Amino acid sequence: MSEPPAVHNTAEAGAAAKGDSLLRRTLRDPLAAGCLVVLALVVAASLAAPLLTDYAPDHSNMADTLAPMSGSHPLGGDGVGRDVLSRLLYGGRSSLLGGTLAALVAFAVGGPLGLISGFYRGWFDAVAGWVINVIMAVPAIIVMLVVMAAVSQDLNVAMIVLGVIMAPMVFRLIRASVVAVREELYVDAARVSGLGDPRIMRRHILPVVIAPSIIQATQLFAVSIGIQAGLAFLGLGKASQASWGAMVNDAFTNIYNAPELLVWPGAAMGLTILAASLLGNAVRDALGTTEPRVTKRRTRIARSAAAPVAQPPADRLLTVQGLRVGYPKPGGDKTVVDGVSLTVAHGEVLGLVGESGSGKSQTAFSILGLLPNEAEVTADQLVFDGKGLLGLDTAELNSLRGRGIGYIPQEPMSNLDPCFRIGSHLVEPIRKHLKLSRAEARAKALALLERVGIADPERVFRSYPHQISGGMAQRVLIAGAVSCDPRLLIADEPTTALDVTVQAEVLDLMRELQQERRMSMILVTHDFGVVADICDRVAVMQTGRIVETAPVRQIFAAPEHPYTRTLLDSTLEGGPARGALRMPATAEETAEEIAKGTVKEAAS
Repeated sequence: MSEPPAVHNTAEAGAAAKGDSLLRRTLRDPLAAGCLVVLALVVAASLAAPLLTDYAPDHSNMADTLAPMSGSHPLGGDGVGRDVLSRLLYGGRSSLLGGTLAALVAFAVGGPLGLISGFYRGWFDAVAGWVINVIMAVPAIIVMLVVMAAVSQDLNVAMIVLGVIMAPMVFRLIRASVVAVREELYVDAARVSGLGDPRIMRRHILPVVIAPSIIQATQLFAVSIGIQAGLAFLGLGKASQASWGAMVNDAFTNIYNAPELLVWPGAAMGLTILAASLLGNAVRDALGTTEPRVTKRRTRIARSAAAPVAQPPADRLLTVQGLRVGYPKPGGDKTVVDGVSLTVAHGEVLGLVGESGSGKSQTAFSILGLLPNEAEVTADQLVFDGKGLLGLDTAELNSLRGRGIGYIPQEPMSNLDPCFRIGSHLVEPIRKHLKLSRAEARAKALALLERVGIADPERVFRSYPHQISGGMAQRVLIAGAVSCDPRLLIADEPTTALDVTVQAEVLDLMRELQQERRMSMILVTHDFGVVADICDRVAVMQTGRIVETAPVRQIFAAPEHPYTRTLLDSTLEGGPARGALRMPATAEETAEEIAKGTVKEAAS
């Protein structure tokens, strides 16, 4: 199997996450730190209102009506002689409390329903979905007005009702997140290992739900503050209850006499809503980050050798000398490819063999320029057809891929975009690299589909990826890889995801195409049967290094390195045949066989 581009040990990542608190990871983002400071100041100022002003929020003095800013009234007076600063500070309490109440109620109602519905489905999901649909059909403002008229004029009551009305948004978000993850293989593995449903939800489901829930919570908080302000602007709520919406109402009434009254509540609401939204995004990113953010871009540096490097022979297509690939990690860089050197001649098939994690795919991705940005790639020499690959920009690499170097991936269904038809996958690169018209590209694509053994090219051309089989998808990818007539084809485990019969057909196809087009090929695999079938030479990799390179016959006849011999010895081909299975005729014979086995085991 191929290695992922980013090499991180899960246990190490978990340990790093534990030693790196959520707050510390969030504060690494300057924008998040600024938002946290703004919210902290708003909350602190609201809580410390009695210490920051001598006036009660409902204290009115007609002599101070529309009073200008002064020592006794730092922000002036409003339309009925109340201190603006006092109402701004105490109004922050009402607005913050109202937004928090609505968000908490929404998650208290919608969260458990979404979690249980998505995990268990069935009748509970149907009933919960019906209830949620009913709630969504209810006009929110009318319900809040009715409840306030029947129960209380307190704006906090309206915010609780608003939380119930917004619960469907939380329900649908959490349910969708749970449904997306509940069928994952690791959830099935947890079930097989005997974990109960509550523990599976806590360990495997909730971590997936947390990040989108934080974003949703900040959005609900911001929306709730705005709705509460709207209710207060309409004159609803208790007259003695200060709020930013009530301040906006008063400012609107006196817009021509004191327009500055609109600035203070507007700025407070705007800053609070904006800071909460941006902080939610930052916390979401921090929850999905287990290691410090790597801001360093990929550096591709061709190191100069001690002596001038001789020009490669005319028959050599690819030269790799001293290739190294590393990833920044806490405590030091992690090297995954260490000094790899290999060559590929024109028309030659090189097998790159090794166990999983040995660096085969990292080497192939280095040649293709497909490693992630944090990868550090260096080499003494990395030359394809006389052109150095290190230092090429994105445009130059894109022009080289497909036309110069083709690639066949390991997972056929994962490498076809389900949103596009097969024909679109093939026609687009042909038109880009070969500069053909749409009709010419379509004709070439259909001819390629027929050449790779697809019985009905027209139907497959019009099909979406989910409408074809895995073997057919692999043939499509092979057709796409050779569609622009590349000189080098890199095949990364091209038969791993296929059954044995289809594997043989695909290998025969690749061998025929290679011989027809005289392509060079690098075949990344861990299967020596595939190597014996198609390769001319073999390079054996172990822990990021090439330990042996030899013609394929020599590798099988007289391997030199102990690791190569170990790999060959691990194959089943050529081993002794298993004897016939003898079934005991009676229960007594079965007991006797067990007793003999026990005695032999004790003796050993």
